[in-house]
This record gives sequence, structure tokens and C-alpha cells, in this order.
Amino acid sequence: MSALPLCPRALRYAVGSIVLLLVFAGCATWTAPTNVDDAPLRERAVTAARQDVQVSAAVLGSDDSKRIFGADINKTNVQPVWVEVRNRTSQPLWLLHSGTDPDYFSPLEVAWSMHVLLGGGTNASIDSHLIKLGFKNPVPPGDTRAGFLFTNPDQQIKLVNIDMFGSRTLIPFSLFLPVPDDGADSRFALTPFVYPETAFTDYQDLGSLRAALERLPCCATDEHATSKTDPLNLIVIGMLEDIGAAMVRRGYRRDLRESDRTQWVFGRRPDVVLRKEAQAGAPSTALRAWLAPIRFNGSRVYLAQVGRPVGRRFQQHDMAGDALHGDVDEARNFLVQDMMYSGGLDKLGFVNGVGPAPQAHPRATLNGMTYYTDGLRAVMFFATRPLSFTNVQILDWVPYLQQRESAADKQNGNTGK
Repeated sequence: MSALPLCPRALRYAVGSIVLLLVFAGCATWTAPTNVDDAPLRERAVTAARQDVQVSAAVLGSDDSKRIFGADINKTNVQPVWVEVRNRTSQPLWLLHSGTDPDYFSPLEVAWSMHVLLGGGTNASIDSHLIKLGFKNPVPPGDTRAGFLFTNPDQQIKLVNIDMFGSRTLIPFSLFLPVPDDGADSRFALTPFVYPETAFTDYQDLGSLRAALERLPCCATDEHATSKTDPLNLIVIGMLEDIGAAMVRRGYRRDLRESDRTQWVFGRRPDVVLRKEAQAGAPSTALRAWLAPIRFNGSRVYLAQVGRPVGRRFQQHDMAGDALHGDVDEARNFLVQDMMYSGGLDKLGFVNGVGPAPQAHPRATLNGMTYYTDGLRAVMFFATRPLSFTNVQILDWVPYLQQRESAADKQNGNTGK
């Protein structure tokens, strides 16, 4: 009986011992790197120069991450990018982090992922180390500055936008960087399809281009071309770096899913699939694209589908596949509006080619869903940023804006008489 009062005390001692063990164990899980050497990154960095500014960048692999940060932060779904900027202009320049990744991670966010339980001073040291290594703005005139940006992951090839901003100045760079530790995750696969040069027809004027675009297939098919699937309601024209830069700035990332593999055009699956996520990672706008065997003044031409899944932000994230929302024109128009804000849209037009399907008589897709459309495909031309709304030329092909206004008038009973 006399031993019973000792139980709470023994319990306290046991708990205290466990806490001390956790503290000491936590302190032992991270050690500040003694030598943060960026020489291996410089060796494989991609460099570009423009308007008295030179930028270099390289993606870090797991070994680089451990050596520089003291932990493999790549495992936390963060992809560090080393960036160096040489500013030979007469003004300070700012690197716009959101231009590189609209959902970028701050150094302290990444540091928090490295914190240890009851770390105390260790966690403070982690914070200090990550803050020290983050890229610092601005870059003074005549100076060179290097640091790290913390981005969302890509595999195989990463397109990195580096936008340097100054007074009435934006100097944009778009670099294609190889990714170390390349995995086999098919969602991020990027193996560009290549036509032989003899397969291309290069159109030199807008009139002949329009006719060619209207002759392209209306819809994707299944693998055996026996059934039509989703409508091909978009054309994208431009240099790959300009198209990619605009998409990245608006938050589109490569994301190939099993449902995309059922769509075939030109005898193959999509060459690239991009998705933009809504809040909390919910599925949103999706774009599937195929390189077409035509060019416009040397620029690439992509035939694409734009759609949004049924339910959108209310859809459960673990639902199998992406059932197409019936209003595909709304998805197409949303993407066009999104690209207006990208700073890379140069021209916009609409052409026939899909064929109209009114809401009363929709078309069916492979998975039994239906869609309706005005039958038009949007045509977007991209150029090197920066461009503004006032720079966008509206082509007088199918007068889409007037057409929509006329349709609205008829619906409201306004005949103009």
C-alpha cells in the first residue's frame, strides 16, 4: 500500500525522461551544413542574357538538397531551384517569385517542414539557415546575387520563368531546365512528339492559316478511331517557351491522368496535358494538346481540348477520372480570359471546326457524358512577354463577340426593330 503514492511521481519521472529523449533525439536530427557549395549547380545551370541582365538557374536533386539544406526537402513535394542574376543595368531589379511559380513556397514554409519535435534552438537554426539561402530582392545595379526559390515539382524538364522587374521595365526569361532524380511518374511525362520536317506545311498569311485550322479534326476519337470523344475547341500558336511561360504564370502544370489516355488525335494520345487546380487542390480547367503538322511563320500549332470536370471545386478529389462538364464553351472562354492575364497573349480569333451542338441536342462522349457547343474553336497566338490587354489583336475571322451579342439579343426578344 505504501508504494501507491509513489506511482504519480514515478509516472512524472517517466514522462520527463521521454520528453528529454524526444528533445535530444530531435536536436540530433538536423545539423547545419558546413559548406554550402553551389559549384555543382553552376556546372549544369542553364544561362540566358538579355538587356544587360544575365540569369542562370538549375534544379536541385535530393543529394543537392541534403548537402545544401541539411535535409531532403524534395521529399516534401518542394523542388528547390538555384538562381543567379547579374544586373548590369543602371537600376535595381526585383525577381518576381510569383512569375516563377504562383504557388511558390517561402523559405520559412520550407523550414517549418524540417522542424523537429520540441526542437527549440534547432528549429530556430533551421529557420535562419533557410532564410539566409533564399533569393534576396532587389538585385542592385552592377551587382550579382544568387539564392534559392522553392517551387512545386516537375519532372524530366522544368520550365522556369525568371521575370526581372524594374522601373517601367520587365525583362523576362524562360529557361528549360533538366530535372535530376528524374522519376517515371506518368503525370509529369514530357516526351515531345517530333514530326519529320517534310510533314509540316508552313502558312505565311492569316487567311490560308484560318482555312487550314478549320480543316483540322473536330473531335478526338478512341484508339481505333471508331467513336468520337471530346471536342477540339482550341488552337494554340507560338514558340514553345512563350506558350509555356504564359501557362506557368497562370498556374497550369503538367498532369496526365488515365482519363486523358482515352483521347486520340493524329493517331496518338495527347502530347501534353495541363491542369489548373482550384482551391484546396480541387480539379479545375484541363487542357489536352497535340502538335499539329502545320506551322504559322515557323511557330508551332497545337490542336487542343479545353474542359472542366463535373462538380469542379465540389468534386471529391478521389473520384475516378474527370467527367466532362457539358458547357465546354464556358471552359474554353475561361481559358481565353485566363490567358489575357498571362502577359503573353498576342492575337485572338475564333474559327469554325467543331460544329454546333445545341443544348437541346448535345453530343455524347465515351464515358456517357454529354456536351453542347456553339461549334467554334478559339485560336490564341502567343508572343514573348510582357504584353497587356491593349496589345491583344482581335482577329476578324468569326466575329465571336458580335455573334454572342446578337444571340443574347434574340434570347431577350430584342430584334433591333
